[in-house]
Amino acid sequence: MTQRTIAPRSRGFLFLDAHPAGCERVVEDMWSSVPAAPAAPPEDRPVALVIGSSAGYGLAATVAGLKRAGIRGIGVCFEKGPTERRTATAGWYRTAATARLAREAGGDMVFLNGDAFGDAMKDQVADLLARRFGGRLDHLVYSVAAPRRTDPDTGTTFASVLKPIGAPHRTKTLVFGADGAPEIRDVETAPAEGDDVEQTVAVMGGADWERWIDRLAGRGLLADGFSTVALSYIGSPLTAAIYRQGTIGAAKAHLEATARRLDERLGTAVRGRAFTSVNGAAVTQSSTAIPGIALYVGLLRGVLGDRVVPPAAQLTELWDGLTGAAELRLDDEGRVRLDTWELGDDVQAAVADRWDRATTGTIAGLADLDWFGAEVRRLYGFDVDGVDYGRPVETAVDWPDPAAPVTA
Repeated sequence: MTQRTIAPRSRGFLFLDAHPAGCERVVEDMWSSVPAAPAAPPEDRPVALVIGSSAGYGLAATVAGLKRAGIRGIGVCFEKGPTERRTATAGWYRTAATARLAREAGGDMVFLNGDAFGDAMKDQVADLLARRFGGRLDHLVYSVAAPRRTDPDTGTTFASVLKPIGAPHRTKTLVFGADGAPEIRDVETAPAEGDDVEQTVAVMGGADWERWIDRLAGRGLLADGFSTVALSYIGSPLTAAIYRQGTIGAAKAHLEATARRLDERLGTAVRGRAFTSVNGAAVTQSSTAIPGIALYVGLLRGVLGDRVVPPAAQLTELWDGLTGAAELRLDDEGRVRLDTWELGDDVQAAVADRWDRATTGTIAGLADLDWFGAEVRRLYGFDVDGVDYGRPVETAVDWPDPAAPVTA
């Protein structure tokens, strides 16, 4: 037994430890928020692969897929287990909780921990699909945010960067001091140089998504009518220079071009479809690293309050569309749009007005900072209702056993 009392310790928005019980409760809360399927799942449940299943929208895709769409299949993520000095990563504990809920609901979901960019993981997934899931895959959800990727063909390691393109970008950003007091600062980010754009596209574009499709198609594992979707974001004009018009935006454009190419290929090969899904803003471990995003999301919540649509609700809508229970909402470029609640002209005008007025002295009255701070802490299992943080908790939680029996 390795029980500890765990207190939140952070450097900015990055926490050094995660709370196992809090992470478990976060997943349970997400599960409870997803409406049950309108009908009992078919005896032959759809087989799905979620790449990036332990955090953010990938976690929401996994939970919503299990409860709403009745999926079975495989989740792939990269997490670190507990050590003598540190807890496991939050995604490790979230995965353990997701696996338990899936078993209790009668779902067969296997979780693999490793490098999704590597061909070894692709082959492991393909072998598992062939051996355990009838040699077919109905859906693939791709939700990967990573700082680096090694090309399996060349061995070259690429590194992604968060930079504007063409000129420096100056913006407001939200930080919290050591005492927790909010502060608005101006930060300037130097523009991309050299091969920054190409490196970022190599990591965050569509190359690895397409490689997954190629590998699985080559093994004959894509079912008739197979669908795949890569999760993406466009966001506000307020953050466009650092995001959609920056290096990450170039990667997202490549992702969308990959979707169009895959859609054509899959339509011919298996009567399949490929999309990008443009999701709305959320507090995630990835988004908090982008200058200006924390301020924007806090102001957005200040404008919309409870009308902010959480990731689980967005992914529930996506699964309804992928499984044919509802129509997918597509824009003129063929992208699924789950962000319309965020990008309405009235909403963006209200957020822009607050952005212009945001200073250290005014921010508390313009943004929902209590909500934002709680959401950041919840990423690591802290500030979760119903958890006794004064009580020691077991940190040595095992990775889910792929051979564990279904209990319902």
